[in-house]
Amino acid sequence: FTYAERATDWRGNNNIAESMYQQLRLERYPEPTWIVATAGTGGTSATIARYVHYMQHDTRICVPDPENSCFFDGWTRNDPHASSDCGSRIEGIGRPRMEPSFVPGAIDRMMRVPDAASVAACRALEQAIGRKAGGSTGTGLWSALKIVSEMVAEGRTGSVVTLLCDPGDRYLDKYYSDEWLAAQGLDIAPYATTLRTLLETGEWREPGA
Repeated sequence: FTYAERATDWRGNNNIAESMYQQLRLERYPEPTWIVATAGTGGTSATIARYVHYMQHDTRICVPDPENSCFFDGWTRNDPHASSDCGSRIEGIGRPRMEPSFVPGAIDRMMRVPDAASVAACRALEQAIGRKAGGSTGTGLWSALKIVSEMVAEGRTGSVVTLLCDPGDRYLDKYYSDEWLAAQGLDIAPYATTLRTLLETGEWREPGA
């Protein structure tokens, strides 16, 4: 997967980006305002972003990044040599080095997402739809909901797309375990409150505010 961004024809041919637009074609806002895609190798975000630019869609790409990952710093500082000494607790995403498949110049925005927020979001998703998802899904969902709240505050309409990356059943002893959270020193309560407040009132309140 070192060069995952080269494995798919990003111009079309039923890639993940093209599939998103096909699935949205009958929705109220078929052209998403934002697509949120987390990055492991970076191949998915690169494929989506380059497809969007190639097709000249009026869509922007956000890549949320978990703790202990170097992508956010590398993108912010335009530093291809950015690195991190720690591994990511959110499996499947985040890297200690800038991966060749990650294409920073194609990304419109990056967002640092605390690991506790990722866990709170994947648990909130289960409460909402009865389906467990992994931590990387939570990272993307947290970022997508924050963007939605910004659009609401600005009086803007549109659609925001993110991905369910993996099933959560494999993480019962991690993201769905209170004992694991305690051992990691993660307090998800403030982030759960933010999500609950957003769903109940439409207002985004920063955790702990």
